[in-house]
Amino acid sequence: MFLEGLDGLDQKILLLLIQNARMSYSDIGQQIGISRVAVKARIQALEQKGIIEEYTTIINPQKISGAVSCYFEIETLPETLAEVTGLLEQNESITQIYRVTGKSKLHVHAVASSGGEMERLIKEVIDPLPGVVRCDCNIILSRIKDIKGLRL
Repeated sequence: MFLEGLDGLDQKILLLLIQNARMSYSDIGQQIGISRVAVKARIQALEQKGIIEEYTTIINPQKISGAVSCYFEIETLPETLAEVTGLLEQNESITQIYRVTGKSKLHVHAVASSGGEMERLIKEVIDPLPGVVRCDCNIILSRIKDIKGLRL
């Protein structure tokens, strides 16, 4: 199972942090029946192991007037994949890059403040990428379900 190595208390802590990452050590301890100090130690251990990667604020770009969110499916020649990935990583509008199954394919997410900015991203960054065999762009119309990270 993918949760191998996590005991019941760690799983309970993670479930509570998923619901509210700002929950205090004391509140977590009260809910699962251990001390605040024990909760802190367990959370620090989970962070050190890389199980908990970060605590962040997630902004829904669709709630910001005019923001445009797109997914790109990019197929490159194998010899240009690393260069393409490096170029995409440098751009602030690119929020996620995944290597996916298939021949040198990338799944890329971008958010722009407007349709014009997204068009500039496509024209100035995506179109000139070296060795691109195919590129599909999908504009996100609405967010129906969007889960970040692992849910226990």
